[in-house]
Amino acid sequence: MSYSELTASMFSFWRNLNIPRAVSGTAADLFFLPRQTSALYPNRKCSGKRYNVPPSAEFVARETADGLDAAFIGVPIDTGTSNRPGARFGPRQIRVESAMLRSYNSGTRAAPYESLMVADIGDVNVNVYDLKDTCKRIREAYRKILATGCIPLTMGGDHTIAYPILQAVAEKHGPVGLIHVDAHADTSDVVLGEKIGHGTPFRRCVEEGLLDCKRVVQIGLRGSGYSADSYEWSRAQGFRVIQAEECWFKSLAPVMAEVRGQMGSGPVYLSFDIDALDPGFAPGTGTPEIAGLTPIQGVEIIRGCRGLNLVGCDLVEVSPPYDTSGNTALTGANLLFEMLCVLPKMKYY
Repeated sequence: MSYSELTASMFSFWRNLNIPRAVSGTAADLFFLPRQTSALYPNRKCSGKRYNVPPSAEFVARETADGLDAAFIGVPIDTGTSNRPGARFGPRQIRVESAMLRSYNSGTRAAPYESLMVADIGDVNVNVYDLKDTCKRIREAYRKILATGCIPLTMGGDHTIAYPILQAVAEKHGPVGLIHVDAHADTSDVVLGEKIGHGTPFRRCVEEGLLDCKRVVQIGLRGSGYSADSYEWSRAQGFRVIQAEECWFKSLAPVMAEVRGQMGSGPVYLSFDIDALDPGFAPGTGTPEIAGLTPIQGVEIIRGCRGLNLVGCDLVEVSPPYDTSGNTALTGANLLFEMLCVLPKMKYY
């Protein structure tokens, strides 16, 4: 038998082989599957057409939050960035690096996938040409997610996204406490003449009454500023400001014990900018500042949220072009997993 005859014979064999197998409705559907499986799995086709067609990027998120206790969601924008762009690629790279994550948290013995129904429901359908329209789209998407009772775990994207997310969160829960981990306060009135950007979200949130200001803490703030006290406005609102200098050379577990007392039993949102970490650990970000937190301290902050009434979390400002090793996104993926492991109703062994 010639090579071409052998190839044709093998192709014919596999094409006609009818082997039932589980199909998840994911990218596996796009590749070689026997035609006969369509009869066995009539709901496999996501397009409603004779052939399977992948979901269009015009219509995302690709799934809904119905039936989920928690969901990972990507918001791929960097339109609000004032320095180095690239955070729109953050969700994609975080997903790639999440392949190393396993089912259990060896440090806390948390078993998230035995505790909660969890899924990655894709990306919000943002408009990278229009930041105000993007904020509207984010707000509407999160209203739908929160209406199902699902807790969103967001992959950014620049920090602008916290503003429309918190609009939706506060609409459901009322003014919320905020644990904000960042190198920057993000409370500017304007950045480059604009009211909406990654340096302004928490100013807008205060103006709209989205935050319970006595239950707001900002951790890791540092760097040069436009005035002698860059955090005067935050303190004037009642925020607790913990500058990076207060975190040097120490465990943050005692600080988080105090933060838990401050937050009480009310709803809390956790917003973690990857630039809170020192750029020696996380260089892949748009506005790096030296002398920041360590990954250990980042994990201590998140684990210190255990027992709080967390109603949403985000991990923002991962910019893969500035760390081609992928380590910044890997750190982000692990921090998101830690967030999942401190959500309410978590089972611990």
